[in-house]
Amino acid sequence: MERPGAGGVDSNECENVSRKEEMSEEFEADTMNSLADMPFATIDIKDDCGIPDVPQRNLEKNKENERISKEQIKKRKKKRKDYQPNYFLSIPITNKEITRGIKILQNAIIEQDEQLAKAMISEGSFHLTLLVMQLLNEGEVHNGIDALWELKPFVEEILQGKDLTLPFEGVDTFGNQVGFVKLVEGDHVRLLLQIAEAAKRTFQEKGILAGESRSFKPHLTFMKLSKVPWLRKKGVKKIDPEFYEKFISHRFGEEVVHRIDLCSMLKKKQSNGYYHCESSIVIGDKNGGEPDDAELVRLSKRLVENAVLKAVQQYLEETQNKNKPGDGSSVKTEEADRNGTDSDNNKK
Repeated sequence: MERPGAGGVDSNECENVSRKEEMSEEFEADTMNSLADMPFATIDIKDDCGIPDVPQRNLEKNKENERISKEQIKKRKKKRKDYQPNYFLSIPITNKEITRGIKILQNAIIEQDEQLAKAMISEGSFHLTLLVMQLLNEGEVHNGIDALWELKPFVEEILQGKDLTLPFEGVDTFGNQVGFVKLVEGDHVRLLLQIAEAAKRTFQEKGILAGESRSFKPHLTFMKLSKVPWLRKKGVKKIDPEFYEKFISHRFGEEVVHRIDLCSMLKKKQSNGYYHCESSIVIGDKNGGEPDDAELVRLSKRLVENAVLKAVQQYLEETQNKNKPGDGSSVKTEEADRNGTDSDNNKK
């Protein structure tokens, strides 16, 4: 075998060097591909010589994700912009002592300014609002009813089997535009806030637009100037504190919470003045007494719906049985009818 001359290169050695270079390039390519799959793949990756290696597909993917994210934010903002609550969760005020006291307060204000009569909330509508929401169709209303029933165990867990008693005392306003009877501070407020938060969470988890940007402040409204906007033209722009000064420290009574209703702001009110109620959950044990209108309406609707469903199911079952192929029922019926006719003819 010839020895290579000075400065010459062995062919085998050339092949080995070439193979090593190829392996090195393959290893480098594999390494860079692995790095590209890491979470920081969007950052420019450079080797010691300063050669950039940013996979184009990752840049395009990031741009696409950014575009989708912007569109989602835009849609969410638009959705919020169009958000107009039309339903709410209500705690009805049923204690006659409270409602009588509010009527006395309202009459005292009307005596001082008769124009404010139409700004008063009707007796049957007295309530505490737990949560407002937007339900745009029957499907969303049913979804809201489901959410209300899902809320019940959370309320029971918060109350731990105890009654939630709400004492009302004194009068205040929101910006001299909305008059309300105040809820006395105490542990019951903490529990009520927990229930309101649980309600908001439960309804939002069902995909329902619910809640307000302002913080929840439980109150019992008895008048609103917004009910009579034409009063502004007559110079009545606020509720004069002198109208209710005698009731600043008046004790109106206590309401034991027995029910939470899902009510419509827009549908026709019930005959007793209370809001249209889609569904209710009972809190604790309601002692004695006849069921109220809201409960009767709910029970009646449920009975009618169940009766209709049963009738439809029965009809479908009967239709399917008649049309079943190969059971011979229709043939047997015809034969029986024919035999019966022949028998009757023989008797004649």
